[in-house]
Amino acid sequence: MTTPPPSPLAAGRSDGASVRIGALVPLSRPGWVEAGHHLLAGLELAVHEVNGAGGIAGRPLELLVRDTAADPQKAAAAVDELAGLGVAALAGEYHSVVARAAAARADALGVPFLCSSAVLDALTEQPTEWVARLAPAQSHGWRIYADFLLGAGHRRIAVATQSSVYWASGTRVLREYLAPRGGSVVELDMTALSPAAVCEALVDRRATALLLLVGHPEPAVPIVRAVRRDRRLAEIMIGAPAGQSEFPAWARLLGGDSVAVPFLRYLPDRLGPLGERVEAALRVRLGVAPSFVAFEGYDTVVVLADVLRSRGADETRAADPWTRVAVEGTRGLIRFSRVPGIGVRQWAWAPTQVVDRDPARPDRFRVLHTG
Repeated sequence: MTTPPPSPLAAGRSDGASVRIGALVPLSRPGWVEAGHHLLAGLELAVHEVNGAGGIAGRPLELLVRDTAADPQKAAAAVDELAGLGVAALAGEYHSVVARAAAARADALGVPFLCSSAVLDALTEQPTEWVARLAPAQSHGWRIYADFLLGAGHRRIAVATQSSVYWASGTRVLREYLAPRGGSVVELDMTALSPAAVCEALVDRRATALLLLVGHPEPAVPIVRAVRRDRRLAEIMIGAPAGQSEFPAWARLLGGDSVAVPFLRYLPDRLGPLGERVEAALRVRLGVAPSFVAFEGYDTVVVLADVLRSRGADETRAADPWTRVAVEGTRGLIRFSRVPGIGVRQWAWAPTQVVDRDPARPDRFRVLHTG
């Protein structure tokens, strides 16, 4: 772990009228823009509510938003810029590879970074006290997804995948979990295969499930269309553990083909009073039902506001702002701990579901499995 300078938490509170938080969000392509808008909506709503309740010791909270565009280098540069502006902390990011670059710079600079939504287990190369995460680690969530596959009778799994640390990590989690339980995973390299060739491979391999470990909308949407139109594959299940099928653009692009594609969602079976209130406010802000990513954004600011309010009472927390957090979020009580194999402070764990769009009502989601 690096030995950082004094925490910018102090700098973020010592000059100017506001307490600043730097927000890293994918708002342009090739980033997942729809997820970015949901994440930002949650962040902004929580900032609005914190300020409505008196801010941080009477000072308003201010969000400095930077578009990462799913670019690790752009994210690292944004961290440098925001640290230079004296932000109290960093928040956000959806893409795991981008969040990893941001976390490395935050650790090097001694800037607290609460990662909202990225799940890659190895968010940092070495343990650090400067970074914490709300989203469940990939190994946790994807094992729950593997349990769902086994429970649904799927043993021969094909994954359509692209070159990425995130997709490779997901494939490894699935293979290591399924193999001892009688399952197998075959990889279909989408840099070499067309959607039609994917269909042929699925028939040859006698796969019963195809998981989309690829970008959205390309090549995910063409793959779904090809598989749905191949009569030989009428019984195959298509899944998207990373959540491509949750967002409205998926339904708009695929119409009737958008349904029955299970994905991971980090929400409880039932929201409490806070969650229900926030859901209603987010729906107004977004114009659509909020995804779990919007709740992650809201909870991020709730945690950071708690950290910032309590620092005046305990300045020794500067090198580890997360240990004493115990705050009610939209999805339950949030605390951070050390989890074996994960180098950052982790909320273990956010509620996890496997969900799909209901064929009878594509705008409604069915909970298929909980973990």
